[in-house]
Amino acid sequence: MSSAFAGLCRYPIVQAPMAGGASGPQLAAAVSETGGLGFLAGGYKTADGMYEEIKQLRGQTGLPFGVNLFMPQPENSDPSAVEVYSHQLAGETTWYETPLGDAQGSSDDGYEAKLAVLLDDPVPVVSFTFGCPPRDVLDSFDRVDTFTIVTVTTPDEAQTAQWCGADAVCVQGIEAGGHQSTHRDDPQTDGTGIGVLSLITQVRETVQLPIIAAGGLMRGSQIAAVLAAGADAAQLGTAFLACPESGANVLHKQALTNPLFVRTELTRAFSGRPARGLVNRFVREHGPYAPAAYPQVHYLTAGLRRAAAAVGDAQGMALWAGQGHRLARELPAGQLVEVLVAELEAARAALAADDCS
Repeated sequence: MSSAFAGLCRYPIVQAPMAGGASGPQLAAAVSETGGLGFLAGGYKTADGMYEEIKQLRGQTGLPFGVNLFMPQPENSDPSAVEVYSHQLAGETTWYETPLGDAQGSSDDGYEAKLAVLLDDPVPVVSFTFGCPPRDVLDSFDRVDTFTIVTVTTPDEAQTAQWCGADAVCVQGIEAGGHQSTHRDDPQTDGTGIGVLSLITQVRETVQLPIIAAGGLMRGSQIAAVLAAGADAAQLGTAFLACPESGANVLHKQALTNPLFVRTELTRAFSGRPARGLVNRFVREHGPYAPAAYPQVHYLTAGLRRAAAAVGDAQGMALWAGQGHRLARELPAGQLVEVLVAELEAARAALAADDCS
């Protein structure tokens, strides 16, 4: 493992920050306590809500952990396209007996306030999704000894992160569950992302930064593969989603291995930004018509998603999952880390034996 991560975790295993409730203090503490790097998801939370979770996590572990932030998004969506999509969803409001949300929601998710919290009471690691902060922000974190990570999906994005002063990049392959962390939301590039193994190689040849690899990783042998490809650590989200410490809805956890949900795809149906999830009725019926309008579509569908969960209807929920979802294991998070480490060591031993034969 890279010396950059050696002081943060014993094993090259990072628990992905999954916004929406999955990545809470209990899960992050369990991962950090077992030698991985646990993460809180600051996205969709208020600054106060994020601070409360940090306090809870610090009460459960004295080991390093991370907090993830969503970068503010430009106001460039087409209001008329959002209006058309709201009509597309009219049948859902009748079915779930709940109105659509206000598409405008709040254009400010408290990003500046969250930065202030994290700089005033620093945490060991802060990562960024949906873009790269300017150098002055990353320099501010450097001054308080916070390790910074920028999530990237292309070599160009990785180069921007290096220029701006990030300490590391998390390279997200197209196999990853949840939102694709592209810095520019361009509908013309939907589905054209790069697989994680290829992306590691391309980024490694472009920048001189430590690399965390993400994208469909569920087994220790896959962690061994990305490390062999040039990554310094591996980030797993869906693998931890099924853990009892995860705050994900039980229907979401069950759906990962439910034979009703056989595949994933990238969709804008729930949030207006491409995100990989299990294909259910909502994705099939509305995905083709969803506009590129984040976070407007996220606010529009929020009530529908809550209503679907309340009545136990997984067909109307956002079931974010990576391509490896069928390999999910319902293990306590600490035990899962231990199993992944054992699998990683076995894969490395097998590779070393092959090299010697």
